[in-house]
Amino acid sequence: MSVPATAPAAPLPAGMSTEPEALMRELRGIDWLQMLETWGLKLLAAVLIFLVGMWLAKRLSAGLERVLGRTHADATLGGFLRRASYAAMMVLVIITALTSLGVNPTSMLAVLGAAGLAVGLALKDSLSNIASGVMLIVLRPFREGDFVQAASLEGIIEEVRIFQTRMRTVDNRLIVLPNSLITTAPIINFTAKPQRRIDIPVGVGYDDDLKRAKEILLKIAHDDPRVLADPAPSVIVSKLSESSVDLILLAWTRTKDFGETKSDLTEAVRTEIIGNGLNIPYPQRDLNVYHHNADGTPLTDLITKGVADDGDVAKPPA
Repeated sequence: MSVPATAPAAPLPAGMSTEPEALMRELRGIDWLQMLETWGLKLLAAVLIFLVGMWLAKRLSAGLERVLGRTHADATLGGFLRRASYAAMMVLVIITALTSLGVNPTSMLAVLGAAGLAVGLALKDSLSNIASGVMLIVLRPFREGDFVQAASLEGIIEEVRIFQTRMRTVDNRLIVLPNSLITTAPIINFTAKPQRRIDIPVGVGYDDDLKRAKEILLKIAHDDPRVLADPAPSVIVSKLSESSVDLILLAWTRTKDFGETKSDLTEAVRTEIIGNGLNIPYPQRDLNVYHHNADGTPLTDLITKGVADDGDVAKPPA
């Protein structure tokens, strides 16, 4: 029985000894102090550059926002530029710190360019949010504090960020919307203008005095100090419905007073219309059901008579 020959071991690189003592002698031959002085100082310089650069980036970006605030620029624009400038300065700081370690900046920029292309293809949706955020900042369809409807959602704008917009609903819920959803849908800004019109529909009966109804509605509007005299309030006839003549009270007020004024006017319309003897009709139907017997007696009369008979006359035992 023959024993198979073992494969020869791979030769070690030239200059490397297999003996532990020889390896230790080679390690002792390295000038660790010089290496520490060279790379330690470079590493320390890179850390200092990063920390000082980060501090300066924060201060400069915050200073930019303050300067824009003093020029009465939009707060949304100031916040957006602060974050964008901070990100750009941090990229410059990182490149400078790596360069101090001896990294070739040309090779580093080439690697960053290739990585940026790959990341851009992978995060194309996020990049669309960034582009939409820039559009929201430049075009400014709304500002912080505006009450808007965006992407079929209503709320008060709190902040426009690079990727997202934060909204707060009237019942204090937080809505975070991707910027791309906002720019691809209609935007309704309820507080962009200083004045808003209140439309209050009310129906009166066909037998009521239509002129009197208009006078009552106009008086309600003129008596409220929050209703503006210019444009003046008016009343129009909008529709002849089945059971009512539909009127609409049109009254202008300041945007900040819109909600309370509309509520108070609606309550006053109901009180004054009824208090002056007019009617606010509502849809109703009279339904008569007939039992088709010989004498044509309504079925409701037969049911009522049967219930009365059962209650008045004792039933014979079964």
